[in-house]
Amino acid sequence: MADPSSSPPPPPPPPPPNPNRLLPPPPPGSEPPPPPQQPRILFSFPKRPALRVTSEYDSDGSVFLHKVSCKLLDGLAKLKLSFGNDKRGEITQPQLAFVSKHLSIHYDVEEQNALVESSFDVGPRLHLKAARNVKAQQGEVSLVADLAEPGYALELSSPVPTVGLPRATLKFPLGEVSLEEREEEEVKRTLSINGILKSQIWNGVCTAQYAEEELKLRYCFKDEEMSFIPTISLPSNALSVALKRRFSPSSKLSYWYNFDSNYWSAVYKQTYGKDFKFKAGYDSEVRLGWASLWVGEEDGKAKTAPMKMKVQFMLQVPQDDINSSLLIFRVKKRWDI
Repeated sequence: MADPSSSPPPPPPPPPPNPNRLLPPPPPGSEPPPPPQQPRILFSFPKRPALRVTSEYDSDGSVFLHKVSCKLLDGLAKLKLSFGNDKRGEITQPQLAFVSKHLSIHYDVEEQNALVESSFDVGPRLHLKAARNVKAQQGEVSLVADLAEPGYALELSSPVPTVGLPRATLKFPLGEVSLEEREEEEVKRTLSINGILKSQIWNGVCTAQYAEEELKLRYCFKDEEMSFIPTISLPSNALSVALKRRFSPSSKLSYWYNFDSNYWSAVYKQTYGKDFKFKAGYDSEVRLGWASLWVGEEDGKAKTAPMKMKVQFMLQVPQDDINSSLLIFRVKKRWDI
């Protein structure tokens, strides 16, 4: 006989829903409204590419130089227009250029002449380059082959129309050597060798350059504070030396002396941050002293300068006539439109 104080067993759980059971349709008027249809556009104008306008003024010649460029084909090509303005406001030297990875066309409006350059890969290790001056009916074709070892390449180049044998250049990590045919007056065609070779010697780099039957030897020693660069040319025995002394990360003095002519020059440079630079120097060959102040990087572009503008002020003082000293300035400004 069961204990009346014990609780009854829990009811069994409900059966799982039948996946094959059809749900009743929603009542009329409860469906969500259809999304609105977008208006059909028959014609859309392409988006105007961004323009980059750069203007530069040089007070020495009182001339303006303007450059306008924009990217085309999703950045695969660039269209450039450049022209100048003289003192009378007339447009001078207008030039138009189309530049891409494999084809470049530079057109001179005044000369009505075009320079066409092209380069593309013939194979994995073979590259072809060609240049053509349309008005002069002259050009050059070059074929570059990358050799098996990295840093080695063989280049064959020939003018068009072809005159003589092509020039052969072997490039390697330490320099290059060229062999070409040369024609001189009253002398038959001969083969000439030009080349440059670099090597690490002691704590510097020695460079030997041979061209036009002249050998130039240059040694460059450089550490954190000083650079010593002697140079000698053979067979003229012309000797020159350059010294550079860095006093701090922001100041440096450079000196150059030519033993053959006794000419010398000196330049002192002081930088203030990234965008300000002061330089002063003297050149004994032209007997001229000068001082220059840069706002914006001297070798940089205008887009990296403050307000995308570079300014240079220069004072030139001739040693023989101080009263004819000249103050000139250059301004370069960029606009992104």
